[in-house]
Amino acid sequence: MRLTAAAPDRDPDASGPSLPEPDTDERRRLKLAGLMEETAPAARAREARAAVLPVLKPLRPLLPHGGLAKGTVTEAPDMSLLLALAAGPATADPHAWTAVVGLPDLGLAAAAGYGHDLRRLVVADHPGDDHYAEVLTALAAACPVILASAPPRRLPPRTADRLAAHLRRAGTILITPGPWPGAQLRLEVTAKEWIGLGDGWGQLDGRRVEVRASGRGSAARPRRAELWLPDGAGGVSPATASQTVASGTVSGAVAAPA
Repeated sequence: MRLTAAAPDRDPDASGPSLPEPDTDERRRLKLAGLMEETAPAARAREARAAVLPVLKPLRPLLPHGGLAKGTVTEAPDMSLLLALAAGPATADPHAWTAVVGLPDLGLAAAAGYGHDLRRLVVADHPGDDHYAEVLTALAAACPVILASAPPRRLPPRTADRLAAHLRRAGTILITPGPWPGAQLRLEVTAKEWIGLGDGWGQLDGRRVEVRASGRGSAARPRRAELWLPDGAGGVSPATASQTVASGTVSGAVAAPA
């Protein structure tokens, strides 16, 4: 008969070699530091800036984070305002293309005045109701900004939803006179006054406007600004209470002839 000795019970207090325990406190501290860095105001601001395309400086006070959020839809019923909004992204990237879909009355000379390079403008005046979503989907792959008419009334809701999802994935900004279901931002001219034309004399030199912005999410807080749109040079510039516009510049009031 073979006898085997049972192994003695290990004394929990006995000393001997053991594997080092991971420093869980240190790991937790590093994880917490990383979380704090990711959620710090400066980090959130950097992420917000990376998620927007810049606009022209006079328009920045109207927009959250000073630009247009990628993958969103903005309504701008005023055509001058629509062109000015799109001019920022167009001038910021010398290689970017801008598309214009279903807006045959859009003025190309006015677009050039706001800074658009007409050599990098794709125009589809009449895409047709049946091909509207197809055209926008194709252009979104190549153009960071699309100016487009409101969707056709007979566009199926599921098609509209798929189009909106495609714009989000592509990061393409769509600016439209509207209405557009689910638009995140709306900018509209609430007051306007043309300058330079008198009673039987003069010529139009500029238009002073008040613009109001409203929307959803980060754009929920209403904003307003007074602008020359266009100013004397055909662009956009801030307006103050004491200013009027002269041809090519913003200056003091222009007196009517005696």
